[in-house]
Amino acid sequence: MLVTGVTGYIGGRLVTALLAAGYRVRVLVRDPVRIGGRAWISQVEVVQGDVLQSDTLDTALAQVEVAYYLIHSMRAGDDFHDRDMRAARNFGAAAQRQGVKRILYLGGLGDSAAQLSQHLRSRQQTGDALRESNVPVTEFRAGVIVGSGSLSFEMIRYLTERVPIMICPRWVYTRIQPISIRDTLNYLVSALTTPESIGQIIEIGGAEILTYRDMILGYAKARGLRRILIPVPVLTPRLSSYWVHWVTPIHSDIARPLIEGLRNEVIVKDDSARRIFPQIEPVNFATAVSRALDKLAASEVETSWSDALTSSQPDHIPAVLTTHEGMILEQRKLVVSAPPSAVYRAFTSLGGANGWLYFNWAWRLRGTLDRLIGGVGMRRGRRHPTDVRVGDALDFWRVEAVEPNRLLRLRAEMKVPGLAWLQFKAEGMDDGNTLLTQTAFFAPKGLLGLLYWV
Repeated sequence: MLVTGVTGYIGGRLVTALLAAGYRVRVLVRDPVRIGGRAWISQVEVVQGDVLQSDTLDTALAQVEVAYYLIHSMRAGDDFHDRDMRAARNFGAAAQRQGVKRILYLGGLGDSAAQLSQHLRSRQQTGDALRESNVPVTEFRAGVIVGSGSLSFEMIRYLTERVPIMICPRWVYTRIQPISIRDTLNYLVSALTTPESIGQIIEIGGAEILTYRDMILGYAKARGLRRILIPVPVLTPRLSSYWVHWVTPIHSDIARPLIEGLRNEVIVKDDSARRIFPQIEPVNFATAVSRALDKLAASEVETSWSDALTSSQPDHIPAVLTTHEGMILEQRKLVVSAPPSAVYRAFTSLGGANGWLYFNWAWRLRGTLDRLIGGVGMRRGRRHPTDVRVGDALDFWRVEAVEPNRLLRLRAEMKVPGLAWLQFKAEGMDDGNTLLTQTAFFAPKGLLGLLYWV
């Protein structure tokens, strides 16, 4: 089967789910370099193409029985609707030529008889454009998808974490029915073995109807944060998008269509999902948030966020600071004239009586301050001067991951307003040198966490 939109949030995760279910997967991507670091890259067939260039689609759809169409515009501009329609019609026509048996599409939830926002209406009309090909289309319509990294959820995360007192415009009181990413993927995969879903428009949502205000307060409760929301009678989507742009990393051009869509109620109004997929029982918002926050577990750091930082300088690279999925990351790279095994021995010997290579006095001072406020401080040292094992205490760190001659990841156990990790990685280079990468990960908790990093 073919999956499009794999550089996006849903498409990338759907590939993993399909592979886990035992399906053979082909992916369509404009630039294969963008998916080179995905964990599933060696398990899929990659075809380069563009839905706006119809001559590239026949190869992608050749001998494909089922195709997932997970593409839509989330940018500002007057021509986004025309692009969406042209792309969908190109794809549908190519699918028809190649004998594709069905298309599965994830669109937007909303009452089609109401005055929908431009982007929400465009998403529904994309389904109509796909159906023009006469290839059977299963269209799922979803509202806010809750999962670490999803646009809607990350807006909630950033706003709640960074703003203790929020001025709330009218759109935060619109009723919505959020659904977890896990349930969304379950529907998309289960449709393959559910013939009753062929040719249907199926509205999907979570177990409860909330408002954006409810979700902000629900996220705050899950994080142990106290937040005050002050309603105001007017605040246009344009002004709201500028506010989101200022407070979060989400650009106003992206935030605006999302906010405009929130003026419409996005709730499930028919029972097709329950009737066709009785085995799927969507979870409530609290459970979805809990699952999303579990992505901050240490085992997820490298796999989820390692592709967030790139560099074009092969030799000495200064620190790179960015945010990704609610995390703050600072990365430094250095080419070392030594093999990876020697570099690995150096960074796995840090701490304890060996001390730290740089600003050792500052580390000691930080340990003293940690002890004064009730933390573990630096007195634990390390179990062995050179050997490290997962679970070892190392000053005020805990060893969380060890890959011999390659990687060491430490989780902070000092008092800190959030979660923090420090990771060292040694990678061999063709010239015999080693690229040493040091990455600090920090998931701030509330405004204090952000101020702490500054």
